[in-house]
Amino acid sequence: MKYNQLGKTGVLVSEICLGTMTFGGKGFWKSIGEVPQDKANQIIKDSIDAGINFIDTANVYSEGLSEKMVGKGIKDLGLQRQSLLIATKVRGRVGPHANQVGLSKLHIADSVNDSLQRMGLEHIDLLYIHGVDKITPIEETMRGLEDIVRSGKVRYIGVSNHGAWMMMKANGYADKMGYDKFVATQNYYAIASRDIEREIVPMSISEGISIIPWSPLAGGFLSGKFTRENPIAGESRRDSFDFPPINKEKAYEIIDLMSSIGIRHKVSVAQIALAWVLCQPGITSVIIGAKNSKQLKDNISATKLMLNSDEILALNTISELPKEYPQWMFDFQSQGRFPE
Repeated sequence: MKYNQLGKTGVLVSEICLGTMTFGGKGFWKSIGEVPQDKANQIIKDSIDAGINFIDTANVYSEGLSEKMVGKGIKDLGLQRQSLLIATKVRGRVGPHANQVGLSKLHIADSVNDSLQRMGLEHIDLLYIHGVDKITPIEETMRGLEDIVRSGKVRYIGVSNHGAWMMMKANGYADKMGYDKFVATQNYYAIASRDIEREIVPMSISEGISIIPWSPLAGGFLSGKFTRENPIAGESRRDSFDFPPINKEKAYEIIDLMSSIGIRHKVSVAQIALAWVLCQPGITSVIIGAKNSKQLKDNISATKLMLNSDEILALNTISELPKEYPQWMFDFQSQGRFPE
């Protein structure tokens, strides 16, 4: 297991991050996974044994149950707190009242207190804002995050599901005010969904912000279970919850190529998909979720897979994004800029 620097901090995180959205299965989240506590403990143990030190959850996963299970797993397994980096999130609705949602100072403070109580922890290592709150000024959100960092309840902050310009505006304001800035961005990124390469990836590399992809298997679509001949896999969350969005025709072409590469390496299609994400520029740690230890171990094995240059080129070519303005103009105007 490799360890990479988290943004411009001195913290090192494993190249694989354990995602816990499958834990619990309460309410809406039942379609994602229904992993009970005993199996969650085994998944956490297997992850730690493989060298993973980074665990990701959110206050909305299974209506708070995922956080509780993560905290209980740490306690049940007797894990040393300082050996782990625990990430959770704030933004989503956590109750029926008007202010139990969003990115106001009020909701940030309340949510962090509630998350700490559920997990039985004294601090959160990395707190992401989980999405955009269109009615709360970013100035208030950044102040709310700064307050919670200064309180000692949160060590670092990150951002998820935001545009590149939003992150730059937020960090610019934080820099002006002397606040902590975002050190990581968590985004949907898979070989069949490379949208973040347009703006978010180059911005993050330029600014030294870690990219932490979620759903690198596109909600299971790139697991190898789905093909043109088998569009409904059975026992997959996509059968009942077809998310995140994906161009399935293009994805089938990519799956066919990954399957042939997988045969050569004697590994699963999922490992090829994960290995591709792991070797992309700017990637610090890739979030994987699992419903059982067998699935977890197969995914972790992607860290040992070395794709050769021809394989990477073929995968890059078949999954390439179409050039959009202004990118094609950048390329056009750069012709002849450098001496032959």
